[in-house]
Amino acid sequence: MSNFLLHYKCIECGKEIPIRKKMVYTCPDCNNNLDIIYDIKRLKKEIKKCDIENSRDYTIFRYAPFLPLDLNSKFKIPANVGWTPVFEVKRLRQALGLKKLFIKDDGRNPSASFKDRASAIGILRALELGEKLITAASTGNAASSLSCLSSALGIKNVIFLPASAPKAKIAQLLIFGAKVITVKGTYDNAFDLSWEATKRFGWYSRNTGINPYLSEGKKTGALEICEQFNWNPPDYVFIPVGDGCIIGGIHKGFKDFYDVGFIKRIPKIIAVQARGSAAIYRAWKNHCDIKPVSAKTLADSISVDFPRDGKKAIRAIRDTHGDAVIVSDKEILAAQELMARLGGVFGEPAGAAALAGVIKFKNERKLKTNDSVLAYNTGNGLKDIEAAFKAVKNKVIPSKKDFKELNRIKKLVV
Repeated sequence: MSNFLLHYKCIECGKEIPIRKKMVYTCPDCNNNLDIIYDIKRLKKEIKKCDIENSRDYTIFRYAPFLPLDLNSKFKIPANVGWTPVFEVKRLRQALGLKKLFIKDDGRNPSASFKDRASAIGILRALELGEKLITAASTGNAASSLSCLSSALGIKNVIFLPASAPKAKIAQLLIFGAKVITVKGTYDNAFDLSWEATKRFGWYSRNTGINPYLSEGKKTGALEICEQFNWNPPDYVFIPVGDGCIIGGIHKGFKDFYDVGFIKRIPKIIAVQARGSAAIYRAWKNHCDIKPVSAKTLADSISVDFPRDGKKAIRAIRDTHGDAVIVSDKEILAAQELMARLGGVFGEPAGAAALAGVIKFKNERKLKTNDSVLAYNTGNGLKDIEAAFKAVKNKVIPSKKDFKELNRIKKLVV
């Protein structure tokens, strides 16, 4: 394991648990989720910014000392995960009246989603433990990411997902060789089956809501932002939120770099939830425990009844003096089209939700013209083309095979 690892720590009761050659998912005392804790003093002493800047590894592993893996391991991921681009989106800035708006596009990852970051770390941990089979529950992206990165390594996948998952995501799973079990129900039903399989059969679980290693992969998005912004991250970072895993990981990444002195401040993290799947928003807004909802939104990647990593999500908002916002499906589709047409980034609905949150904040005058703002697109729009067609419905111009029609067509398109 990494020379800089200390232990697990329960996010609720604070119990510290040694990291050994056996997977620990949740706190043995209170069953809450765990953080992985590093020796910050040693990291500050031994790792410098220039060590990262001089690296020729433009993947998440340029940050290897900050990852919970054996630095001398023989195991490698056979794909380039991470170091995804940040776009300045000048036309989108002008349209929204924000001079410093940026979009980070994780649709450029190998399986076309942010989830590759988590899968890469989860798979390497499984290999270190000698595991041969990984199970996961997913609405599509986490599972297709797992299968994409596992296939070349010969690791079997058993995936539980709702039968309503977009066909493009199911196709990815099948083409990479995963065993797919469709569940007549929600993501939460799929999660319960997957977790029961882990307990009953001893399968390794890739479920981010309970496997602490996966948050460590997700935090690399924040580590990249720090470096891509020359160690002066934006004022605001907008994150789409479902289970709460991504926003929790992003917060941990910023905090790790802040604790070692690589950045002088942590951005305000803004959680963006779909109106039909807003359990975390409601708990944060009402200062109460997270209660399940009956999730219903076209943004399937953030459609969750009961967020499994909700406490980390709320911690991310509060610790960064951030905020939370809910957006409608209509607002998500409008943002999806705007992000593509003016920003050149084609995001799936969940990814576009981040920009929808930015637009809502701007309209509510919670953002100033000169604020530095980053919207995090977490998945490629080709993941769900049915949603994309809804965003641009009635925009196809029918035509006959008639050259006389060209003048009419010109008037319509120019």
